[in-house]
Amino acid sequence: MKAAADDAGARAVSAPLKVLHAAAEVFPLVKTGGLADVVAALLPALARAGADARLLLPGLPAIADAVAHQRTVCEIGPVFGAARVTLRCGQLPFTHVPAYVIDAPYLYRRGGGPYEDAHGVEWPDNLQRFALLGWVAAHLAAGELDVAWAPDVLHAHDWHAALACAYMAAHPAGACRSIFTVHNLAFQGLFDLADFGLLGLPAAFRAPTGVEFHGQLSLMKAGLKFARRVTTVSPGYAREIATPEFGFGLDGVIRGRGTDVSGILNGVDRELWNPRTDTALAAHYDAEAPDGKLACKRALQAAAGLAPQADAPLFGLVSRLTAQKGVDLLLGALPALLRAGGQLLVLGSGERVLEEALQAAARAHPGRVAVRIGYDEAFAHRLIAGSDVILVPSRFEPCGLTQLYGLRYGTLPLVRRVGGLADTVVDASDTMGATGFVFDDATPVALADAVARAVASYRDEPAWRAMRRNAMAQDFSWDSAAQAYLALYAQAIAGG
Repeated sequence: MKAAADDAGARAVSAPLKVLHAAAEVFPLVKTGGLADVVAALLPALARAGADARLLLPGLPAIADAVAHQRTVCEIGPVFGAARVTLRCGQLPFTHVPAYVIDAPYLYRRGGGPYEDAHGVEWPDNLQRFALLGWVAAHLAAGELDVAWAPDVLHAHDWHAALACAYMAAHPAGACRSIFTVHNLAFQGLFDLADFGLLGLPAAFRAPTGVEFHGQLSLMKAGLKFARRVTTVSPGYAREIATPEFGFGLDGVIRGRGTDVSGILNGVDRELWNPRTDTALAAHYDAEAPDGKLACKRALQAAAGLAPQADAPLFGLVSRLTAQKGVDLLLGALPALLRAGGQLLVLGSGERVLEEALQAAARAHPGRVAVRIGYDEAFAHRLIAGSDVILVPSRFEPCGLTQLYGLRYGTLPLVRRVGGLADTVVDASDTMGATGFVFDDATPVALADAVARAVASYRDEPAWRAMRRNAMAQDFSWDSAAQAYLALYAQAIAGG
């Protein structure tokens, strides 16, 4: 394996490794979660490491209208119900990463979100919409669409692009190898098995050894079964999804892949998330000159309508408001948090019952609890910088980026010991390397106990400063992740 990695390094000097990523989202154009941040940051990191990395995206309005310098690569014609499909290539704004855009107005150019309409109802033709993404990715990988460029590796992200791996397995062409990354196994891309005929795959792929999953059609399973290598966004999550507790019924498939499954930890865009330069903040600071963090806290309290108490530990939550994210656990632990003298500020949206419960808590505790329903990127930066503790009490968490942003900004993470959270946060009980607070049981009591420990540490100013320095010294860079992916690509190529 080391020889393969060395070969890839030599190749990057003479002829760059060509990698095509296929994904449904990229920050800041389309974002519903961490996938968009990962795609936006990983490709520039691969380019810095010497790879020729390009991105394939569906032609959603926010993407098709923003990709610059577009040229027509080829006319694909009618496919998957669309009368006209054109493949274009341009550059992403800001990073200038080369980006292919699937121009299919009938399937992609519509209002609402990438997966749902404006009322939160899934688009009825999502199977065709994302089958097209996988189909185009596979044909690009085979060198059939762009005569000037064909990749050595196709890297498909989450269920939206997973069918690319099945199409490549069904119609192998060329030497391109496929990598599939699971960003969140809970979202599997499930459809009516009766619609299998829409995909254009051989009948054998309809079987349980293919994409059939308990009487349904699973796009996630297509990636897990047919990719040359499977990755997750943290080593801990790679181990967890092979168990019944976290496998969502696919753990047997994952165990069957054996050592083909591995985890590579996500990173942080150190330019975008930098308390020294972040233009969203009221003041700048770093580990050696942290005074600006208190100014950020005061500005945040004022903006959110919280009492201007510098000595009140401020707990922040930036999250989808769902049970997966442990928001119900937080509601159960909230009385203990308030009794300890803490404040709570929440930014996010999600399940209506949780939104309403949080809003009721804010009304019941004015000046101590504040909630903003929705998402605001700039305010998220201000919340993370101005809080003392960032909460990530998830029931499961593939990697988590919020806790990494918290570490970067000296906002100590309070997390559950799962997935990437366990991989990235060192509990306060480790007196030498502590960077935050970790709890085990998914219960309000366990979360409340962790909150109590955090408040006690906050009251011990020297210990808090030391832990904050430890947190800000952590280096979760995308450059390290890019090197790990390059080694994996080399292994996939060498493995045949």
